[in-house]
Amino acid sequence: MDANASSTQLTVFLVEDSASLRRRIAALLHTIAGVRVVGEAEEIPAALRGIAASRPDVVITDLRLPGASGLELISALARRGPPVVMVVLTNQSSRPFRDACLAAGAHYFFDKTNEIDKAHKAIERLAEARSRRPTL
Repeated sequence: MDANASSTQLTVFLVEDSASLRRRIAALLHTIAGVRVVGEAEEIPAALRGIAASRPDVVITDLRLPGASGLELISALARRGPPVVMVVLTNQSSRPFRDACLAAGAHYFFDKTNEIDKAHKAIERLAEARSRRPTL
């Protein structure tokens, strides 16, 4: 693969405990030019290992995960580097959840049921911005 082509791609890591939903989200992301899914996990320890190994630009996470909350993942990623855009995609979308995630360091928060189009558009904008970055 051309190094310049890969440096202009927006890389995404998915954290979702439902395998079928991860596949649907990945399929949706594959419809966006310049987006590449670089890893997936269904629980936080595997997510942290995968994120450290793949160094994605974006992490998309659910809040309800086995053994812990996606809020813990957001906090952990906000405390340690490298910087990553954190997107919450969840059914737990009430104002207290939204506020807690944004306070913990999430950049975007979307309801899986009602805001999937908004999430798609946000990722598109991030991919477009990434493609315009000069390469070294």
